[in-house]
Amino acid sequence: MAEQHPFAPTDTFVHRHLGPRDAEIATMLEAIGCDSLDALADSAVPSDIRLDGELDLGADRGEHELLAELAEMVGQNQVWRSYIGMGYANCVVPPVIQRNILENPGWYTQYTPYQAEISQGRLETLLNYQTMISDLTGMDLANASMLDEGTAAAEAMALCLAVNRKNKSETFLVSADCHPQTIEIVRTRAAAVGINIVVGDAEAHDFDAQPVFAALLQYPTTDGRVRDYRGFVEKAHGRNTLVAVATDLLALVRLTPPGEWNADVVIGNSQRFGVPFGYGGPHAAFFATRDAYRRQLPGRIVGVSKDAHGMSALRLALQTREQHIRREKATSNICTAQVLLAIMAGAYGVYHGPDGLRAIADRVHGLAATLAAGLKKLGLDLGGEPFFDTVSVRLDAAKADAVVAQCAQQEINLRRLAPDALAIALDETVTEKDLDDLLAAFGADFRAADVATMGLAATRTSEFMTHEVFHKYRSEHEMLRYLHRLQVKDLSLTTSMIPLGSCTMKLNATSEMLPITWPEIAGIHPFVPAEQVKGYAALTKSLENQLSEITGFAATSLQPNAGSQGEYAGMLVIRAYHESRGEGDRNVCLIPMSAHGTNPASAVMAGMKVVAIKCDEAGNIDIGDLKEKSAKHADALASIMVTYPSTHGVFETGIREICSVVHRHGGQVYLDGANLNAQCGLCRPGDYGADVCHINLHKTFCIPHGGGGPGMGPIAVAEHLAPFLPGHPIVKTGGDKAIGPVSAAPWGSASILPISWVYISLLGGPGLKKATQVAILNANYMAKRLEEHYPVLYRGPNGRVAHEFIIDMRQFKATSGIEVVDIAKRLMDYGFHAPTISFPVAGTLMVEPTESESQAELDRLCDALAQIRGEIRDIEEGRADRENNLLKNAPHTAHAIAASEWNHPYSREEAAFPAEWTRHHKYWTPVGRIDDVYGDRNLICSCDGMDAYDE
Repeated sequence: MAEQHPFAPTDTFVHRHLGPRDAEIATMLEAIGCDSLDALADSAVPSDIRLDGELDLGADRGEHELLAELAEMVGQNQVWRSYIGMGYANCVVPPVIQRNILENPGWYTQYTPYQAEISQGRLETLLNYQTMISDLTGMDLANASMLDEGTAAAEAMALCLAVNRKNKSETFLVSADCHPQTIEIVRTRAAAVGINIVVGDAEAHDFDAQPVFAALLQYPTTDGRVRDYRGFVEKAHGRNTLVAVATDLLALVRLTPPGEWNADVVIGNSQRFGVPFGYGGPHAAFFATRDAYRRQLPGRIVGVSKDAHGMSALRLALQTREQHIRREKATSNICTAQVLLAIMAGAYGVYHGPDGLRAIADRVHGLAATLAAGLKKLGLDLGGEPFFDTVSVRLDAAKADAVVAQCAQQEINLRRLAPDALAIALDETVTEKDLDDLLAAFGADFRAADVATMGLAATRTSEFMTHEVFHKYRSEHEMLRYLHRLQVKDLSLTTSMIPLGSCTMKLNATSEMLPITWPEIAGIHPFVPAEQVKGYAALTKSLENQLSEITGFAATSLQPNAGSQGEYAGMLVIRAYHESRGEGDRNVCLIPMSAHGTNPASAVMAGMKVVAIKCDEAGNIDIGDLKEKSAKHADALASIMVTYPSTHGVFETGIREICSVVHRHGGQVYLDGANLNAQCGLCRPGDYGADVCHINLHKTFCIPHGGGGPGMGPIAVAEHLAPFLPGHPIVKTGGDKAIGPVSAAPWGSASILPISWVYISLLGGPGLKKATQVAILNANYMAKRLEEHYPVLYRGPNGRVAHEFIIDMRQFKATSGIEVVDIAKRLMDYGFHAPTISFPVAGTLMVEPTESESQAELDRLCDALAQIRGEIRDIEEGRADRENNLLKNAPHTAHAIAASEWNHPYSREEAAFPAEWTRHHKYWTPVGRIDDVYGDRNLICSCDGMDAYDE
């Protein structure tokens, strides 16, 4: 660590982040036969790619000192009242939700709910969210969230193209009334896959002269008008054209939902349901559609099933159909959602209920109607009526300039629609004084209270949110207890380690999380003028520089708001680079067979043809096969997508040669940064030959997984690719040859970027390197301890693994009837989340302990897995029944343990308390093993209405 001096903080962060103490590090090094962390790195990482020198990131820091520095930096931001709209509205985050969900590690450190038995709490909140979305939109079913509204619109286009069998057109009609960022994201997606985009007056479109397979509408429009689209939908359907609608959830409380006028897809942003602006994110978008399209629905769906005891239980429905698993046939690469934010929005719906939402919607519209009446009283021309919350007004350019200037003096932001038009989008935070200030800016000498107004008559007649969950928790006390009951049903990092290979579930330190709710970070609209966000500009520039230094690249874009979006953006940058050189016919992407399914899915979305590369018996890329296929496709070779260290948890020695082969044949090297946690401070992708790399900030750089999102996937690129980094139609980003936007906001989910900045700044260069070394140490220590119980599948030339490793369970099916899923469920009885199951090799577990876990916690998991091996041996040697045993019946619930009947040949004690630590602190799964097949055959993706309770 950095040399201490009299003015240095006495308590730096490094020893807080690292799990093992120095004495434990020494003990573990001895166990694996190494005398130092440096020696371990030398034996694990190929010498020809090792970083020559140290990262230029400064020394490690103290938490108090750094948070003070960050507060000073973001203090340059100006938190104005923003009435800009465009899909973002200020809101009141109920304190009970802010404190008990957003700021609660019991919620934000959970993993994606693939292991449903230990995820029942968040699955219930997501089912509430889906129900709320389905009810408000009037659609059959909704998914558990999307990344943002623009991405959801692009996914709607892809779904419509996939399901519309009756219309062979490849043209997509986009209403000019859509939000501008949405239009550009749709253009970006369409251009790569050959879809033609027409933007214009949708209602005037001539379907006979120009057939379109689908159309996208905005309801209300971007300037606030409420249009009646019934006639348009009828006409479109008569031409075999599907209709997608981008809408506003709060408006749907009052307005006829699109489902009731036969829309096919409904999308939007749930941000205004209790999630802060955050300078653009993270926010949970929604996606709802017809039941007929359930299997094409992107993202995840929560469904109702039953457990082994016949009790109702929740799970991810249709999990095997997730489109990112479809690889080169995928139409979507979405594998990360915005779960934590969907949970907040769903909780907002539960907290307010339908009556509370009606009251909020009525008040917001009443404010807008009062403002409109006041503007009319001034003789001004409104841009369009009827409206819900957004009033547009036409006035000459000079007058508009004067109004904007007057608003600026009062720290108010309006939207400039045109030189002679303004828009004012109101929200639930607006007060009567705010209206007075707005009217005064337009020259009024009267107050809002002096204006007589009549609002828009509600056109919605259907009921919504009738399930009892939306009616039970009106008091904060009841809401608090409900949220706590849900929280304790789940296993998070507050319970035990989550040793998921490829997912890096490390410490999300409190000091990293504290700033995300500061007003200077959370309270800013994404499209405010640049002079109001100098603090954000300093923060993003600093983080971009840090990530460029860590990866060895020239430039970084923070726009992609998920790892999948980073992959997609990186491939679009490569595509644009080839096109700029007159080589737009380069469209072949080489991808190893071991790759995660998002790799080929992202390549296909970028318009590329996937060619698979074999792996050898050691799990490495078959360089001979790579050379053969690179030569075969030399004229069309665009890129290779390679994960490093490999998906098998090994530092492949041939990575430089792999890069060189692809470059010799005209391709670019895309490096999947999922395993960057094993590289920081030891080697850099930009140094050993990669051209672009995406970075999972929710893995290596400590943004929490939030139960399945938020994530961030920035891309770092070499100098020749920097001009092509993503741009944005509202805020200048990217290079001078920028590809179109891939996220709705210019810096993606900007409000969570401080988490990674604080993490990197606290550790500094030496601390980051030590964290990487300890991550590798922890993995090698566990591999050493477990090798006597399970085969460790892949190792490097010196017998080392990287930061993760794979243990083989395939042999047990023949010897005992036990499969890897049985071991995963039995680990729940020990209080653990299972390692990654059957990826990248079916029938295996991939373990990643991270650097944040202590030796005691590593030993605890090793002891559990060793004891489970003993339980398997009991079956193999006939001491336990092949069908009725501890593993096949796991997990064991308190309900089952306490039941009067016990029809098992083992004791209740063996089932419930398999290890000593479970007697001191026991995590009880709320449900038994869930029947996945039943859930898919009887798909239920929303809560029943109150009529289901009427006997």
